[in-house]
Amino acid sequence: MKDYSCENIRNVCLLGHGGAGKTTLAESMLFLTGATDRFGSVVDGNTVMDYDPEEIKRKFSISTSLAPVEWNDTKINIIDTPGYFDFVGEMLEGLVVADGAIILVGGKDGLQVGTEKAWAAVNEKKIPRMFLISKLDEENADFTKVFEQIKNKFGKSVIALEIPIMEGGKIKGIVNVPKMRAVYFNGKDMTEGEIPESMMSQIDAYKEGIAEAVAETDEALMEKYFAGEAFTDEEIRKGIKIGAKNGDIAPVLCASAIQKTGVRLVLDAINKYMPAHCEKGTFKVVNAQTKAAVEIKTGETDPLVVQVFKTIVDPFVGKISFLKVVSGTLLPDATVYNANKEKTEKISNIFAMKGKQQINLTKLVSGDIGAVAKLSVTETNDTLCGKEKAVLVDPITFPEPMLAMAVLPKAKGDEDKIGIGLHRLLEEDPTFKMHLHPETKQTLIYGIGDQHLDVITSKLRNKFKVEIDLASPIVPYRETIKKKVKVEGKHKKQSGGHGQFGDVWIEFEPGPTEDLTFEEKIFGGSVPKQYFPAVEKGLRESMQHGVLAGYPMVHLKATLVDGKYHDVDSSEMAFKIAANLAYKEGVKQAGPVLLEPIAHVEVYVPDDYMGDIIGDLNKRRGRVLGMNPQDNGIQQVVAEVPQAEMFRYPTDLRSITQGRGYFSMKFERYEEAPPMVADKVIAEAAKHRVHEEEE
Repeated sequence: MKDYSCENIRNVCLLGHGGAGKTTLAESMLFLTGATDRFGSVVDGNTVMDYDPEEIKRKFSISTSLAPVEWNDTKINIIDTPGYFDFVGEMLEGLVVADGAIILVGGKDGLQVGTEKAWAAVNEKKIPRMFLISKLDEENADFTKVFEQIKNKFGKSVIALEIPIMEGGKIKGIVNVPKMRAVYFNGKDMTEGEIPESMMSQIDAYKEGIAEAVAETDEALMEKYFAGEAFTDEEIRKGIKIGAKNGDIAPVLCASAIQKTGVRLVLDAINKYMPAHCEKGTFKVVNAQTKAAVEIKTGETDPLVVQVFKTIVDPFVGKISFLKVVSGTLLPDATVYNANKEKTEKISNIFAMKGKQQINLTKLVSGDIGAVAKLSVTETNDTLCGKEKAVLVDPITFPEPMLAMAVLPKAKGDEDKIGIGLHRLLEEDPTFKMHLHPETKQTLIYGIGDQHLDVITSKLRNKFKVEIDLASPIVPYRETIKKKVKVEGKHKKQSGGHGQFGDVWIEFEPGPTEDLTFEEKIFGGSVPKQYFPAVEKGLRESMQHGVLAGYPMVHLKATLVDGKYHDVDSSEMAFKIAANLAYKEGVKQAGPVLLEPIAHVEVYVPDDYMGDIIGDLNKRRGRVLGMNPQDNGIQQVVAEVPQAEMFRYPTDLRSITQGRGYFSMKFERYEEAPPMVADKVIAEAAKHRVHEEEE
């Protein structure tokens, strides 16, 4: 692959709902530009982009893949992203380095949730976008119907640049609307021809839409439009590019990637309408020392700034870091400074990734995307630059994974292997989290959804040769008391020689803090002072286990009011045991209750789903505290819900809202569990104890 300067490089992200044809389009682009010599198929599992064993098995994209193609003296870096919502982190990694996006919409399936999410994502990042109505060779595909769906949903910025000429369920040709020219396909050849008369009225309407959109990009063009003058080809091209760059125009193209028809025209449109990175002129970063926002120039000769946007960990090759050069030029054997870790890194070879294949490069200029292997400290979201002018590129904000499951090893002794495997997977997936719960001692893993955790489990099995089961996490309940009681705890043991003697009277009552509140009101030295710490220690140790279901005791106040001791037989151990006996008896008498953790939940959903969401939260024993309107027809529902009812919520919320809703959750407080819940938890704990004793 020859060297390209920044103005001749395009970074284009393929977005859309799962199954819209992104990977097949990328495969078609690679084949038609000569980057591959065979046309792979997702169904057959032999595409360039979906090379991971998990992707081949499941027949859909799981991670973002890259491949460069050369077309008309331009290098196009294709960024193929997954469409399934569980892998949204991968989509965000691809989007952050894209300078343009193509949103694919299936000619049969039409507008889907993934289309809406892609549109929202490009708007948020202010990325130029085009729509491609794909899969037009499928039965019941309908370009006009889908175009109207897109236009009605996203407004008049959506304009049709192309219309397919269909015959027998296949694309026979494509009409270029601005140029009023038809192109007909005959195998690899394209020939110009007449536009079918039957399509003229439709084309005139689309042409008017283009003229109107182009007119709004420039005052002089607006005057020309109102004067009734026709725009030149150059004015239309320039107007569409300016409009696309500003997000005011979203051109619509059409193609059948499987038939390889219309794909060359897509490549032409990328060259014409998608901007190069250096056209920005400047790029916003943060000064690493002062944390002040600054702007840097995006030229190839400016100081080096490199963004690490993705990491993959291969058990054989090691770690590969994917980079985009934001400014300057990266050369092999360079020494760079990691501004996040404040350490230097040595760059060895630089290569472009074509799926899993590495293509060595002599350099990586501003605006280009490549990869390097075996960086020692660098992770996703780090910035590599010169030490003298250290800056930080804004990190990708990944969604917080909310679906938690407990990891259970299938074989004893596999814990270390599981830990190593999970830590490797953490390096390459920022939407995956792991946490060892200090109380339940369970290893919890968090993912975006069921499919995400299923892939994690499968990767552990196939990459790291270790098997796990997933189970619902143990809920960290608490216990407390509701009444005040006074009890005796007496420990007396005679066994020849020194005996053991400790006798205490303790008042137990609900305490002001979660921790133990310990006091003593001893008169006349009935218990010597040196034994007070032993009594408190005995109580603290006892509080680790409540009397109902063995959960920790909280909000307990204990006052030592009386007792007895023996000059010879009393000891710290004896008083510690006496305190434990008093605790067991006292807590039983003091009205023990089970407390459950309550979560503060904020759910964001479109208006249409409000009734279903509130009904579902009520079913989960939740209390809705309020509803607040947000932008774009979204409502925020604020509620408090028992944590035990929320483990499956990420999956259920997606099901209720077809993937349009999302939520956040944090621990709020403990409160008394209803009798029905408490009885069930206590019965489970008793059954668990019996099982342990039998073992």
